[in-house]
Amino acid sequence: MMLRGMLLSKLLFMKNKCTPIILLLLLASVFSFANNAGKAKKEDPDLMGIVIAAQTGRPIKDVNITAYSNSRKEKSVTSNANGSFSLADLKPGIYKFVFQKEGFEKVTREKMVLKMNEGYQLTIQMFEEENVFELMPSPLRLSTED
Repeated sequence: MMLRGMLLSKLLFMKNKCTPIILLLLLASVFSFANNAGKAKKEDPDLMGIVIAAQTGRPIKDVNITAYSNSRKEKSVTSNANGSFSLADLKPGIYKFVFQKEGFEKVTREKMVLKMNEGYQLTIQMFEEENVFELMPSPLRLSTED
């Protein structure tokens, strides 16, 4: 009988030591689950990149970058002083991207497929426009008759 009492007291003592540890582990797992539930998993694709001058390789700032999906404008951003740009949280799909800046030829990238959970990196080279003059007829007529 005395042996039983000692074993029972040891079991209770061990249970009491383990109970706080078990409670701590349960609380930690509940808080961890609650924190992760509040953070939605990033699924929408992002497009980042840089715009450079084709002739010099230098970055071009203030380039207007527009994303179109199904012929509809989705987002528009401007490149920074380093030529960098970022179009975040685009919806998955097929896109056309248009890069425009005065003094440079327009660049278009069509049929770019963006998938969920993926990031994309682009390097765009833009060519400077050449000075082209349009010839228009003059309202004055030159007479070659003497």
